[in-house]
Amino acid sequence: MMDWLIQAFGFVEKARWLEEGRLTHGELGYGDEVIMLANPTPDYQSPKTIREHYPPAAEYSKVPYVLNGILVHVSDIEAHFAQAKAAGAVMLSDIEYGFPGSRYRAEDPEGQRWFFLQTE
Repeated sequence: MMDWLIQAFGFVEKARWLEEGRLTHGELGYGDEVIMLANPTPDYQSPKTIREHYPPAAEYSKVPYVLNGILVHVSDIEAHFAQAKAAGAVMLSDIEYGFPGSRYRAEDPEGQRWFFLQTE
C-alpha cells in the first residue's frame, strides 16, 4: 500500500519497518508533513471490506464526501489529480473550484478516502 500511495499521491517514503514481511510502521512525507501507517492486527478490515459486509456503511459511503479521511494540501491540483487517476485511484469527485480552494476527493484501493486541496 505504501508503494501505491507513493505512486498515486506523490508521497515520499520516510520509514518502513517490516516484521515477517508485514508492515508494522511506515512513514510517508508530503512537503513538511508526515503520515504514519501501520497494520495493527491480522484482524484489521479496511473501509472497503467493511462496506462489502456491512450494508449501512455501503449506504453512507455512496456520497463522495470524505466522512473520515485525510486532508492533504497540494501545490498543483490538476497535476496531482491526473497522477492519482492514472495510478488507479477511485475518483470520488472531479476537481472543484471555489472557496476554500481547488479540491478533489479520491479513494485508495483499501477504501481510505483522501481530500486534496490547493489554496494558492
